[in-house]
Parts: sequence; structure tokens; C-alpha cells
Amino acid sequence: MNRSDQPAIGILDSGVGGLTVVKEVMRQLPAERIIYFGDTSRCPYGPRPREEVLRFTLEIVRFLEQFPLKALVIACNTATAVALDEVRKRTSIPVLGVIEPGARAAIRTTTRGRIGVIGTQGTVRSRAYEKALRRSSPHLYIVSHACPAFVPLVESDCGGTEEARRVVESSLAPLKEHRVDTLILGCTHYPLIANLIGEVMGEDVHLISSAEETARELKAMLAQRNLLASEEHALLRDHHFYTSGDPEFFRRIAERWLGCSLKVTRAAAETPISGSL
Repeated sequence: MNRSDQPAIGILDSGVGGLTVVKEVMRQLPAERIIYFGDTSRCPYGPRPREEVLRFTLEIVRFLEQFPLKALVIACNTATAVALDEVRKRTSIPVLGVIEPGARAAIRTTTRGRIGVIGTQGTVRSRAYEKALRRSSPHLYIVSHACPAFVPLVESDCGGTEEARRVVESSLAPLKEHRVDTLILGCTHYPLIANLIGEVMGEDVHLISSAEETARELKAMLAQRNLLASEEHALLRDHHFYTSGDPEFFRRIAERWLGCSLKVTRAAAETPISGSL
């Protein structure tokens, strides 16, 4: 088997946020090959109509399926809320989202049953986290709050600026009044500014990123299906990253976050979507 033939894990996101999931997959599943698509030219997805998010997600899935895939991760909360069920209908490989894993991690973590959720307008509007949380624990106190300014901060690589701090403080001020003990970062972009979010919310608030739990569930799913890559495959592992935007800008952010050199290629995901993928 050569590098290009090794079955890969496909991971998609509206931009660079899904790299938080990639980092955890690399840590927990170091032998696996990853093919990533970040739709940076059409980011953010949060303010977009549901039908548009669904179309974009299906286009990216179709792009990724030109490669041999063993599993697919929708590493975008907005796309998970809108498109997970439809993608599962249209493809034969296992598909994971990031909302259910994040909800389960929050339930395990909360000490007072007071959980906050921050996300894009689309994710908050869908009430996907609230539904997932209440399925397991109906008596939780849950407050959801949209933070539409956060994704542009991350995508413009401005998370380390004073302006970013002001934006985070202003965005989270209404949420602090609810005295939550656990905060779900309901967008995979948000862990990239988790240090700022944590400082603003205070050390008594536990931040939950769905990335670690998603990678854990992915590992269990692959093991159950006898699809885990062997150490021999690790020698052939050849990650590749695609973006619909500027590949050099994407590469700089990705290499800093992942701590390794990467191949990044510009590609367009726009293709006609038929009844099946």
C-alpha cells in the first residue's frame, strides 16, 4: 500500500476551527492519515441560511470522497447541527459530528448543573446543544449565547491582540451574569482563543472543547469496526490539507497550532450535488 492508497479520516470545517479536532485526532490516533478541508473562502457558516450551510457541507463531503476514506468527521458545530443526519444518509462510511461528544463531556464536568453554551448564530439558533444536553440530563440549567465576532477573530489570526480581548470581554459579559460552572465552546474555532475566553470567564468556569471527546469516540468507533491503522500504516501516513482560501495564510495558522509542517493546497468544493454522494 502506498501513501495515497491508505484509507484516511476525512475532516471538514468552515475554516481553521476544525484544526482543534485534527490536533486531538493526531494525538489520540497517531497512525491515522488525515485529509482536511477548510472552507475559508465561505467562512463563517454561522450567519448563513440553513439551506446554504447544508449545500456547502454536502459539496465538501463530495470533494473528500474522491479520496479513500474510512470515516468522516464534521468538525464544525454549525454544519453538524444542520447537515449531520443528511450526510449520514448520503454516504456509506461512518460519520461523526462534534455536538453530542461536547454535550457528554459537559455533563461529566459540571458540578452545579449550570452549563453555558457559546457558538455561532446558526448553532445557537438550532438549539442542538440544549437538546443533546437535556436528552441525558433534563434538569440542567442551560444558557446559550451567540458570539458571532469570534470566528472572524480566529480566521483573521487576530486572537492575540488587545482588540481581541475587548471583543471577548464584550461578547461574554451577558453570559457571566448566569454564573455557569461549565462553558461549552460550541464552535471548533473557539479553542484557538480559549486562553482569552478562560481569562474573561474566570478560573472557576470549566471550558469544554468537543475535540478531545470527538477524537475519543472516533477511536472507539474505528476499533469496533476493526479499522484502526497499524504501526505499519504510520510509516505511510501522509496528511493533506485543502482550503478554499489562501493556502499560505491557512498553512501559517495550521502549523503554529499543530506544531508540524504541512502540505496545504487550494481547492474549490463547489460541485453539483445529486441525490447521492
